[in-house]
Amino acid sequence: MSANSKILDVIACPLCKGKLHYDKNAQELICNFDKLAFPIKQGVPVMIVEQAKSIEPRHKKTSTDK
Repeated sequence: MSANSKILDVIACPLCKGKLHYDKNAQELICNFDKLAFPIKQGVPVMIVEQAKSIEPRHKKTSTDK
């Protein structure tokens, strides 16, 4: 995202209105509360819930996992 980092001070998750975190490698804005990743296309954040991808927490192995 080539936009000024100050955008993170004013942009929010469209669902919970919470703070977003920038993932430079994936070019996404992440909402940890809703577990959504909003894509950044050509430097523009796409804040459409239907275009966000769900991010699941890492699976923890249990004693029943093989």
